[in-house]
Amino acid sequence: MPAEPAADDPRERALGGVYAFTAYLLWGFLPLYFLALAPTGPWEVVAWRILLSLAFCAVLLTVTRTWRKLWAILRNRRLVLWTVLAGGLIYVNWQVFLIATLTGHVIETSLGYFINPIFTVLLGVLILRERLRITQWVALGIAGVAVAVIIVGYGTFPWIALSLACSFALYGLVKKRIGPSVDAVSGLTLESLWLAPVAVAQLIAVAATAGITLGTLGPWHTTLLLLAGVMTATPLLFFAAGARRAPLTLIGLLQFVAPILQFITGAWLLGEPMPLERWIGFALVWVALTVLTIDSLSARGARSPAKLR
Repeated sequence: MPAEPAADDPRERALGGVYAFTAYLLWGFLPLYFLALAPTGPWEVVAWRILLSLAFCAVLLTVTRTWRKLWAILRNRRLVLWTVLAGGLIYVNWQVFLIATLTGHVIETSLGYFINPIFTVLLGVLILRERLRITQWVALGIAGVAVAVIIVGYGTFPWIALSLACSFALYGLVKKRIGPSVDAVSGLTLESLWLAPVAVAQLIAVAATAGITLGTLGPWHTTLLLLAGVMTATPLLFFAAGARRAPLTLIGLLQFVAPILQFITGAWLLGEPMPLERWIGFALVWVALTVLTIDSLSARGARSPAKLR
């Protein structure tokens, strides 16, 4: 096995940034991939995404000869329970994302991932009992006003955005609790394994109603649908490789690549409506994120000299 990358190696940090950027780039273009699967519905797509991710991870475990890591995790009841919870949260995230993408709400999915960092900070306060700086409270307040503007001005509750932000923030919290005890491939394998019965049930329901589309709409559509597992696992593996090498501040800045690309996809490529109220709401979210990012960079800069002393 290759040696663990040195944390202070500039080349490794740069490589980590490239890996993380690749992950967010792939996530940013995922709506276009899922739209290419039409007329397959979101329930069938998520079911295949789960089962094919499980198959793809099994192949990876075999090729890399890392099944022993998986067995070691299964012997730890605490880790197993955490992976069950992680699987449930990522299922909610995937299902809401697919329903939104395939029903013309790509812009709202981008809003969800824009406000995800705000939710992460909020979870730090509510669950981890972290103390916030004044600028972080200001960012949270601006984000709250943004959501209120969207609800009042646009006339609908942004349940898609809030569901995506909440589920992914909680998923990140669970991953933080697990820590390095569960590697990326083993984690995704177990999460997919626990969700496999749900996926099978969904396919049975789809077969009894709309009908299964896999293999019925030509070789191109079949190939794209069969790649759902690869499209799910690849960015996760790139992200895991990047997160081990790149500084947290760089990861934090790069995470905005995906929602920016999703926003561009929805607003300009798909022509989804962007009335004035939505622009105002998004603008407020971007202001909140700017405040949060500047605060994060300033705090890191203030800590760095202390480490040198």
